[in-house]
Amino acid sequence: MQTASQLAREARAVRPVTEPPIVRAALTLLAIAFLAFFLMVPLAAVFAQALEKGIGAYLAAIREPDAWAAMRLTLLTAAIAVPVNVVFGLVAAWTIAKFEFRGKNLLATLIDLPFAVSPVIAGVVFVLLFGRRGFLGPWLMAHDVKIIFAVPGVVLATLFVTFPFVARELIPLMQASGTDDEEAARSLGASGWQIFSRVTLPAAKWGLLYGVILCNARAMGEFGAVSVVSGHIRGLTNTLPLHVEILYNEYNFQAAFAVASLLSFLAFGTLIAKGWIEWRSRTPESARHEMR
Repeated sequence: MQTASQLAREARAVRPVTEPPIVRAALTLLAIAFLAFFLMVPLAAVFAQALEKGIGAYLAAIREPDAWAAMRLTLLTAAIAVPVNVVFGLVAAWTIAKFEFRGKNLLATLIDLPFAVSPVIAGVVFVLLFGRRGFLGPWLMAHDVKIIFAVPGVVLATLFVTFPFVARELIPLMQASGTDDEEAARSLGASGWQIFSRVTLPAAKWGLLYGVILCNARAMGEFGAVSVVSGHIRGLTNTLPLHVEILYNEYNFQAAFAVASLLSFLAFGTLIAKGWIEWRSRTPESARHEMR
């Protein structure tokens, strides 16, 4: 039998290593100062500049027709890009995580391509493909189909830069869950759709929602690729980030910051939804589901 001193030594040996209180306090203050300087101060500056001329000028800048057109296009682009990426992400993640096939590593690598390619380069590629002098340009002109400098180009560029987000959230989650539950369901006679909808998808629902939120945030805030393919046509192809740039370049700073505040509100909503999902995914019910 072990003595009391041996048990105490073993307890000290397995005790997690912690930093001294002064070190923890210093690190916490450093993190808070970093967030305040690089996050809170710029946000405060945005709203201060937006309200510099009063609430009336702020509301007038938001109600301006071009601002409303930019808002509608931003929401429309996100409404198209997010569902498409959800379908692609689910299919890609399920295929990569649950099956073995030739070219699996290549598919996983291609999913990461938008992370490796500059959004501006992606926009230039779309221009070279669909522009007037591009590879498909003459055919598109002959059939009166306009993609570049039109809404379809904005949607395509947004789809390209956002399609990895849902898949990259789901792939590690589905890989970690393994295939035991799916094999058990298959042995009980479940069909492929029943296995996916009742076994695979419920286990990955929080990862899916997290990916949707990240995808939506990137779709609404994308600038580089959309800037190349949009043509900056006011009231037609400008999203909110592009409209902010135009107002700022015209030295209409108050209106630029007023429109930028709309993007800030969208960011706040994204952070709140992200925090809620992280909290829900750590609830006892979710923990018990993951243990099962």
